Amino acid sequence: MQLVEPKIAPPLDEGFRPAVLADKNFQSGAKPVGVKAVIGLERGAGEISRFETFVYPEGHPEFESNFQYIERAVKFLLWQRGGHTVYIGAPKAIGEHIRKVYTADGARKFDFHFMGTQVYEKEFSVVVCSADEVPASCETGKLLGRNLAGCRIGFDLGASDRKVSAVIDGEAVYSEEVIWEPRKNTDPDYHYQEVMTALKTAASKMPRVDAIGGSSAGIYVDNRPMVASLFRGIPAEKFGDIKNMFLRIREEMGVPLEVINDGDVTALAGSMSIEDNGILGIALGSSEAAGYVNMEGHIMGWLNELAFAPIDYSPKAPVDEWSGDKGCGASYFSQQCVFRLAPKAGIEIPADVTDAEKLKFVQKKLEAGEEGATKIWQSMGIYLGYGIAHYAEFYDIKHVLILGRCTSGRGGDLLIEGAKKVFDAEFPELLKKIELHLPDEKIRRVGQSVAAASLPVVE
Repeated sequence: MQLVEPKIAPPLDEGFRPAVLADKNFQSGAKPVGVKAVIGLERGAGEISRFETFVYPEGHPEFESNFQYIERAVKFLLWQRGGHTVYIGAPKAIGEHIRKVYTADGARKFDFHFMGTQVYEKEFSVVVCSADEVPASCETGKLLGRNLAGCRIGFDLGASDRKVSAVIDGEAVYSEEVIWEPRKNTDPDYHYQEVMTALKTAASKMPRVDAIGGSSAGIYVDNRPMVASLFRGIPAEKFGDIKNMFLRIREEMGVPLEVINDGDVTALAGSMSIEDNGILGIALGSSEAAGYVNMEGHIMGWLNELAFAPIDYSPKAPVDEWSGDKGCGASYFSQQCVFRLAPKAGIEIPADVTDAEKLKFVQKKLEAGEEGATKIWQSMGIYLGYGIAHYAEFYDIKHVLILGRCTSGRGGDLLIEGAKKVFDAEFPELLKKIELHLPDEKIRRVGQSVAAASLPVVE
């Protein structure tokens, strides 16, 4: 594919080549002469997502550029929506290329194993077919949360800190934030004890506990973490204890308990606060967490793991340490981006402190107005503008809510400023369609922990 230089370049990353510009350039050439291509993704409970696009026809000089275009689209869709079976309704050579790439020893072997046996506990497969043979869309989505009555506990488990709130009739009467380092701990009991300590602390601030709701980084199915970077230190033979940890806690606490992905809770908090739908929530913290509430107010059951979805097609883009792929969201929309750009900004970060303290170190320089730190957040803002434009190709969005540690202080304003600068220069239609939000006082009143607390239904 032909990569396109952005009109607005990040000051610390001249090599950035936005996925959205490459894709739009590809479509401008393929659509007038091309054929329809349909990507279908089948996940749990027989739900199927479809994505329709155009590719160059067989025999066209640009035919081989289809391979990268469709592969990157499949990669994005897998991490956005999830799936154990991918249908490629396109010219056969394209489907065969995807099948070869997504095998146990192919270029996307990480995704093959992750989406197959780890998440959906099935063998991952690629079905090569015609566009007409891709199964029809079958997506339900469901209404979650918005239950505020009673005495509830809401918690949020991040890679750098764990938060908990005691919530009475929708008002947080107590909140605390505790630094921890879950990724470095190999004993499931460490995680169990930390979560129970948080819950018991919150419980002590209320006359009773009616329900518990939580958000956490990772992929959750029926209150079970199937895969989570939070628990990456746990050996495979002990991961069963982690999968069943919240079921155990629910039984011991004796009240309804619901845990879902932290990104979906971010989007839910935004929907409850703004009192509107069509919300993509993005939390820029230890990694990138994302969640989506559709135009009908439903959470779709998609993965929304945009930390591992590509937004930069540059061959020199940073490599994600976990998935091994290049140009993925976590390297651009999290503290990982701050640490990556700091040397280019002339900032030397102390090595012998926690990641949370490293971020605070750079943020102090930002608040002091240091040029290098300012350029880091200006770069992130420009990434954000191109990233949201790319997300808008896959989501129907009215609002984007930006949260997380990286948005505090001047950082949040610089992120919004940079994104709007990109919209103005490259995507003026998005200025009218999408509203960008930082957590103002109204949104903070229905924060992550309050929204999480609202998840369980109390009979």
